[in-house]
Formats: sequence, C-alpha cells, structure tokens
Amino acid sequence: AARALRRMPDTDAAAALFDAIAKSRDEYVRYPAFVLFSAFGDARMPDVVRAALKDRNDRLREAAYAWLERHPDPSLADMLLAAIDTEPGEFVRPAMLRAVSMLDANERVRVTLTREVERGLDIYRSAVIEALGDRRAAYAVDAIAVAARQDGPLQDDAVLALGKIGG
Repeated sequence: AARALRRMPDTDAAAALFDAIAKSRDEYVRYPAFVLFSAFGDARMPDVVRAALKDRNDRLREAAYAWLERHPDPSLADMLLAAIDTEPGEFVRPAMLRAVSMLDANERVRVTLTREVERGLDIYRSAVIEALGDRRAAYAVDAIAVAARQDGPLQDDAVLALGKIGG
C-alpha cells in the first residue's frame, strides 16, 4: 500500500488516505493513514481531527492531539477542556494536555491548566508541568513552584519548567 501511495498523484493519495481513516476496519491502518494524510495539508484535515478526537482508537486520538499542538484551533477550547476530565487513554492524555496548553490565551484554559498542576496522577501532572514550561507560562509559576518545593518525582519537572519560564 505504501509503495502504491508513493506512486500516486498527491490528490489521489490524499483521497485514498482520507478513505482509509474514515472507513478502514483495521484500527492500526487508520493511525498511519492519519499521520500520512496530515502531511498533505488537505483542507479536510481540521474535520478529520475533530472526528479523530472522538474516536475509540487511542493512537488516532493521540495523533489528533499532536496535530492540534502544531495547529491550535481556539474554537475547540471547550471540547479540549472537557477532554481533561473524560480522556481515558493514559498515553493520550499527555498529548491532549499539550494541545490544550497551546490555547492558553483563553483564561479558562489558564485556570484549568494551573489546577491540573496540583491534581491527578503524577504522570499527568508531569505532562502539564512540562507543557507549561515549554509555553513559558508565567501565569502558572506559583503552582509549579509548589511542586518544585516538594520532594518526589515531579520536582525535577517543576524545576525545569521554572527554568524555561525564567524570571
């Protein structure tokens, strides 16, 4: 299939990938099809991402959140904020939190991310602390500083995040 796609004109390859994402019964096929389709810059990509965010396939959801990290869409803020409380995939949540962090011009996003520094499992707290550091989120310094003062697995992440934020 990959060999055939490489030899197709771009429009045909994008159409074939789009169909594979939407119609394939093989969950694994849908994931690489999504990844390849995202490289085409197709105008349908935002709609494909919205659908993927609701999909049962963890890999597909993770890839959709990763795409949103690079292509933030403020119109999805409410949907992404709701996902913080409902996303079941333990490997998906870090990508989801990074996608949410890209929308931190929204005050509700800032409040929610700051709250997430202090709640939940350490693996998710670590992911949000790292995302806040990468975003240089000065609004979250106080919450991150609390984690930096506590001995434990989050301390290194918090200190690194504070270093990235600076000040």
